[in-house]
Amino acid sequence: MFIQTESTPNPATLKFLPGQTVLETGTADFPTSEGAEKSPLADRIFKVQGVNGVFFGNDFVTVTKADSAEWDHIKPAILGAIMEHFQSGKPVMIGEASAPSGHAEHDGEDSEIVGQIKELLDTRVRPAVAQDGGDITFHGFDRGVVYLHMQGACAGCPSSTITLKMGIENLLRHYIPEVTEVRPVGV
Repeated sequence: MFIQTESTPNPATLKFLPGQTVLETGTADFPTSEGAEKSPLADRIFKVQGVNGVFFGNDFVTVTKADSAEWDHIKPAILGAIMEHFQSGKPVMIGEASAPSGHAEHDGEDSEIVGQIKELLDTRVRPAVAQDGGDITFHGFDRGVVYLHMQGACAGCPSSTITLKMGIENLLRHYIPEVTEVRPVGV
């Protein structure tokens, strides 16, 4: 098994490409080791000292390191953990945890606008940020402000504010006049 690695716009995050499907649908975000027991793969990666976050996409794993850790020191152990996992035959996710994560539900008078926001995120934004090892999902909409949850390489990325304001906000405002601003939210 040969696992490729790619840098991401976030220097604290690397993208690992195992050459096979990681998740059939959706994404899974483990911004801390809490909850990693739902995923044998995430649990194994968090055992590498210096790992702060793990994120799964369709065909990639992104790993975020602690500021004190050096990629040269922890990358071989992460590669080993990913390889061992896929050779073990264990699932990436256990039970109901394999349900795809995604957009928050939104009911009410703005549901048509929210539907348009989600459609633009799914067709224009999410495929682009997946290339960089992350995901951005809808969290809420209130009085013209769109709240988005940034995951994987996008969380904590130095250029995420620029991406959010200059890219996503401009895109949404262009197609949906009711949108006035885009803001990130925590977990």
